[in-house]
Amino acid sequence: MIDRRLFMKGSVGAAAAVGLGAGMSASWSRGAVAQEKTITIGGSIPLSGRAAETGLNVHNGYETAIKYINDELGGVEIGGEKYKLDLKMVDDASDPARATTLIQRQLDDGVDFFLGSFGSNIVLPTAAIVDRAGKPMVQTGGGSDKIFTQGYKYVFGFYPRATRQFQSTAAFFGSLQPKPKTFSVISTNDAFSKTFAEGAKTDCTAQGLELLEEYELPAQVTDTSSVLSSVRANTPDVLVCTTHDQNSLLIARQMIASGTNVKLLYQALGPQLSSYREALGNYANGVTGATYWEPDADFKDKFFGDTKTFVDYYKKNYDRPLAYHTAGGAACIITYVTAMQNAGGTDPAKVRDALADIDIMTLYGPVKFTEDGDADPIVMGAKVFQIEGGEPVIVFPEEVAMGKPSYPVKPWADRA
Repeated sequence: MIDRRLFMKGSVGAAAAVGLGAGMSASWSRGAVAQEKTITIGGSIPLSGRAAETGLNVHNGYETAIKYINDELGGVEIGGEKYKLDLKMVDDASDPARATTLIQRQLDDGVDFFLGSFGSNIVLPTAAIVDRAGKPMVQTGGGSDKIFTQGYKYVFGFYPRATRQFQSTAAFFGSLQPKPKTFSVISTNDAFSKTFAEGAKTDCTAQGLELLEEYELPAQVTDTSSVLSSVRANTPDVLVCTTHDQNSLLIARQMIASGTNVKLLYQALGPQLSSYREALGNYANGVTGATYWEPDADFKDKFFGDTKTFVDYYKKNYDRPLAYHTAGGAACIITYVTAMQNAGGTDPAKVRDALADIDIMTLYGPVKFTEDGDADPIVMGAKVFQIEGGEPVIVFPEEVAMGKPSYPVKPWADRA
């Protein structure tokens, strides 16, 4: 069920919506001499469908930052004027075609600023629409190379492009003792998974690991038994799954059921979710994944003050567990507002230029984009975690590690 407590309703009667031309208005009470201004930020997000688990996390992050700025800070000053923020996110139901229709409708209504959906297959077509319209999009849900190699000037992402995201994880594999010798890759037929798999193959090979097999599953996976049979017949030291949340969970469950054991299982998405870990129970221990943020991080933030304030404020308003996508969603808002302040106003082209130049610290960590709009792979690269006692523990890089990696991991039968 969607938590509705933080839903940001537009100001009624006393709002002039900047960025929502069709809804731009000012209501004057008797004797009123002031006009409250509102910046509308639109977009679509999966609140239902296959991507809803993470879509809800991103959405909650967007809402938390909006609510904090409006309710706790009384709005934000931009160009010498005070503004409230109005979030207009609509449910795209994990459907790219629906998302493009919804985004075009918001553009037709005059929305100037957009947040992204979750999943490269949704972000990619919606990014094309807003870029063509000359309206900025800041997103924490798409990392496919295709988003950042089309020459888009108005689209900014919180993750390095997919082919650059695996560099730190491959370095982690190379640091293990004894060093793994072989790896195989399972991907699905979608933009993110396929390009992430290419990066994994390149970076693992550069670390001296030999690629045994690569397997591609349909985007909508219902059974992986034939692929897992092949994995058992030609077993790698490391199995890399560049798959989305629900597909990763399905693969792990069927590996357990079929006794498909490897020395290390890495899954790009899935293990970061408490729902994944709860579903697998003790079997989740030993699985590795990537994270870009953890709740005990200690970063300064211009609006929240620090990460702890964000975490505490979020927990006051939501029962849903925190995930790095949640913090990333909140940081998208912080980045947007800071860019508007740096631009001295809400002109979309000037805000776009300010986003391109952004170099700030947020509750999520540092934010800096490449000239193509994706996250700087060094400044905003992934950290590797391994599940221990049902919780993700960062094990690489060593400078920020909270524990030591376990390798080789126990067979499934010994984790029950």
